[in-house]
Amino acid sequence: MPNTQSRRIALCGVLAALGVALLLAGSALGIGTYAAPMLTCFLLIPALNDYGPATALTQYAATALLGLLLVPDPELSLFYALALGPYPVVRVFLERLRRPVLRRAAKFAWFNLTVAVLYALLLLVFAPPGLGAELFGGGVWYLAVLAGMINLAFWLCDRALAALTAAYRLRRRRRR
Repeated sequence: MPNTQSRRIALCGVLAALGVALLLAGSALGIGTYAAPMLTCFLLIPALNDYGPATALTQYAATALLGLLLVPDPELSLFYALALGPYPVVRVFLERLRRPVLRRAAKFAWFNLTVAVLYALLLLVFAPPGLGAELFGGGVWYLAVLAGMINLAFWLCDRALAALTAAYRLRRRRRR
């Protein structure tokens, strides 16, 4: 079938709606703060591979905007909007780095920078006064363990994104 403009819009619209539904389900379950945005970022794979980064970014923007408006959990929706939503597109450009160590360092630097901005924004805008002192009162070890766990989850997400992208490309090649 030809890749027409209407087919592109329909695919991205359906995937954006599914992404918002996943974000809402993660918010309703209460345990999906990190899992729902990770699953939602996988929905960018078809648009990114079939139509390119501009279309994938449009789908991401629609999902992020609707997520910010409709999802009651600001941490979940901001985690998608800032950290994991644009990552599949950013990953395409970071994969062009030739040295594997530099590529991994750039991925983790980008992720940690976005997560730092996310939590700074959450503490400044949404948190009640005194919450920052309460969070940081747990000590440096608490923050180090939390940062280690979230980086491990990001590494697993990156590996899953690579595997799902390869599987999608293989399946598309077989269908043609």
